[in-house]
Amino acid sequence: MPKSGDSFQERWVLMDIHRIGFACAVVYAALAWFSVHPQWLSPLSFYGLLGCAFVLSLLAFHRAKQQPLTLLQLMLWAGVFRLIGCFGDPLLEDDFFRYLWDGYRFFESGSPYVVAPSAFFGEENIPPKLFGVLGQINYPDVPTIYGPTLQYSFLIAHLISPASIWPLQLMYSLADLALIWVLLKLADARWVLLYAWSPLVIKELAFTAHPDGLGVLFLVLSLYCRRQQLFGFSMVALALSVGAKVFALLLVPFVLWRLPWRYWAGFVLVLAVLYTPFLLQNGSDMAGLQIFIQQWQFNGSLYALVSQLFSIPVARWSLGVAFLFCYLLLFVRHCQKSCWEIPRGDQIIGLFFLISPVVNAWYLIWLLPFAVIYPRWWSWSASMAVLLSYLTGINFQNSLVKLPLLQLPLSVRLIEYGSVAAAGLAEWVKIRQMSLEESRQTVKDRTSD
Repeated sequence: MPKSGDSFQERWVLMDIHRIGFACAVVYAALAWFSVHPQWLSPLSFYGLLGCAFVLSLLAFHRAKQQPLTLLQLMLWAGVFRLIGCFGDPLLEDDFFRYLWDGYRFFESGSPYVVAPSAFFGEENIPPKLFGVLGQINYPDVPTIYGPTLQYSFLIAHLISPASIWPLQLMYSLADLALIWVLLKLADARWVLLYAWSPLVIKELAFTAHPDGLGVLFLVLSLYCRRQQLFGFSMVALALSVGAKVFALLLVPFVLWRLPWRYWAGFVLVLAVLYTPFLLQNGSDMAGLQIFIQQWQFNGSLYALVSQLFSIPVARWSLGVAFLFCYLLLFVRHCQKSCWEIPRGDQIIGLFFLISPVVNAWYLIWLLPFAVIYPRWWSWSASMAVLLSYLTGINFQNSLVKLPLLQLPLSVRLIEYGSVAAAGLAEWVKIRQMSLEESRQTVKDRTSD
């Protein structure tokens, strides 16, 4: 029995968070069941379950106002959700076949970059487990686009269990838990909870084993080490992040700014060490990335619009110049602030996605840690809206509503980006009103004086 009303309320709030966590775990367990039985998965069940998980995360976020979250509370349910995802199969994605193949080729030849998967069609010396993997790799004529940091993780997974997805699911889930721990040192626990419970993060990392979480961990770790003035560790972590995906290059000037040149040189050296074993075999991710940049288009916003009005070269150059101009403005603004302030990665990465020809759902994982540090409505709404990009015929072939196989319907993109724009506009109006009220209050105080 509680001794007082206050203690009763505290126990009730604490229990509520655990009840919400349990309800959310049931939702993810249902999603795991559907992942193992994809023939029963429909847009209604997929988006219904993820929508329930998002609402529950918002409810837990609201409850946390009444009582500060403990590390145990936050990490417990974050771990439970990711563990459930590890028992599921990848949802609406087949990229993981490439990861498994890259790990095998890395183990066999020392580099997955030299030969495209299609060159092995008809080979008889491939292990039986890898035959099924090879046959399901998308774009098999294109060399792999994944950087050296990720290739080492693919190799480790292959050494643990060849052609199995669970080592990658477990590895990236543990990396994500480490990211949550670092975020707790940089931001309010309530906002970290939104990341820890994020349906996008759990779906993409725990279920689907996308490796972006590893690169994001190193990026945020680099920012944390810089704030702690551990510049050597910051530089190494930054290089590992860039070695995972080129997105991290956008933050390099912001992290290394005002540091002695030896850290710039060290960053280049660590990156060279990561690439050297592959370059010695005349291979890197550059060949695949070049094809990706030139030919891929999916779920773009401004790029899709501008490329309809002008030729593709004109669209690329005009948007590139516009991005560079805005990027420089953000850099100049950052340089005017304290050298220990964390850069506005949400604005930098969000601006890049705005002009990008390809915006896959898992790319938003690079933005969300900055949405924890600098909470904004538009960024969290984007984390849910981007899941609409899965609404294609190839993902829901048994759906009652017939969808284009590979193309995302225009109506879906309008809803996706329209909801993000609406959230951003509403937030801008709110900030504007608060600024006007502060100005009026200042004038009133001066008048009274």
